[in-house]
Amino acid sequence: MTKFTELGLAAPVERAVVDEGYETPTPIQVRAIPPLLQGKDVVGIAQTGTGKTAAFVLPILTRLLAEKKQAPGLSCRCLILAPTRELAAQIGDSIAVYGRHTGLTHAVVFGGVKHGPQVRALARGLDILVATPGRLLDHAADRKARLDLTSLVVLDEADQMLDLGFMPALRKILHMVGKPRQTVMFSATMPPPIRALADDFLRDPVTVAVTPQSRPVERIEQAVLYVGTAEKRQALIDLMAPEAKKSTIIFTRTKRGADKVAKFLAEYGHKAAAIHGNKSQNQREKALAAFKAGEMRVLVATDIAARGLDIDGVELVVNFELPNVPESYVHRIGRTARAGAQGRAVALVAPDERGLLQDIEKLTGLRIKGLNDAPPISGPTRPVQPQRGQRRGGQGGNRQGGQQNNAGGGQKRSRNRRRKPGGGQGGQRQSA
Repeated sequence: MTKFTELGLAAPVERAVVDEGYETPTPIQVRAIPPLLQGKDVVGIAQTGTGKTAAFVLPILTRLLAEKKQAPGLSCRCLILAPTRELAAQIGDSIAVYGRHTGLTHAVVFGGVKHGPQVRALARGLDILVATPGRLLDHAADRKARLDLTSLVVLDEADQMLDLGFMPALRKILHMVGKPRQTVMFSATMPPPIRALADDFLRDPVTVAVTPQSRPVERIEQAVLYVGTAEKRQALIDLMAPEAKKSTIIFTRTKRGADKVAKFLAEYGHKAAAIHGNKSQNQREKALAAFKAGEMRVLVATDIAARGLDIDGVELVVNFELPNVPESYVHRIGRTARAGAQGRAVALVAPDERGLLQDIEKLTGLRIKGLNDAPPISGPTRPVQPQRGQRRGGQGGNRQGGQQNNAGGGQKRSRNRRRKPGGGQGGQRQSA
């Protein structure tokens, strides 16, 4: 069995790995680190939770130490692009941990916050810059950032950047980056536009694929609850009553829907908060921190929380609405059963979502068990339309400044039967 000490990492980097208590690398780390250390372009196909962040951060730190170059003003030696603010911040945290003994500098740049601190960090020059595409292009347009001196680029969660409409921005940024360069791409799936991007900008890349594309974690117990659209909220309350003490993430299709579900849950005694692209960075960070600390048991989110976020201890994932893109379902339920733990995922499926469920089952190759029988569908149903910024087979939408666009796919306003708050809610949880 391979050990981290056998991978050829720089001594300060290896020391940080030991400090974290890690001895054995994951499969993606074993296969990706050697070619990255050799300076080769790499395409990595791996889902979140497989250790892929360390798979590129550790060799990047080692290579930058070996080069012993000065960080250029207004620029960076290495650029890491991420689709969301949360993932960018999480990558920055990993760099801080693994690079604590290296003396290398880094900064994280994304939208939703003031430009000033980011501009000052860029002016000094950085060894590593982590950024969302929109905000980086803003700085470049203002001549506060230049990329012609950058020699190493990483695209993380490339397929999610496609879903969010970042493909034009990615191509523009890659044209701005200097040559020769080392280019690395990590993606959970490899749709044709991502493959085309790799063909255009990577040189004879080494492909590393360590997990089947878009297959759910086998430890997740999946189930479906068939309900009418108007009964979804009451069904959610009934589902959550015995689960009140469990750490739960509930996914909705729209930002407005996330706010409504969080408010509804709070009326029934659940301490919940919503996280989506319209929330300020401070609101998002505060909600995530409270959820991770166990101070709040329920997080209601759009797909902004489906990818890349490393949140341990999530016991239940509820799909209040199925996503329009079946791959997104895989990423959503992947928030549970992490680090060897068990997990459960339940989807509330309305009649007009049956087709989406079939797409998910076709993609995963699994028949998801029903907690109840699916009632017959009477009359035609209105199909759920793909929302702007997502795709079924192509690219759509646009997004700037690291904020997710969940517009479109609007929900139908319904009159739901409600129980009075506090009436019959077994196992409610008091504030921690």
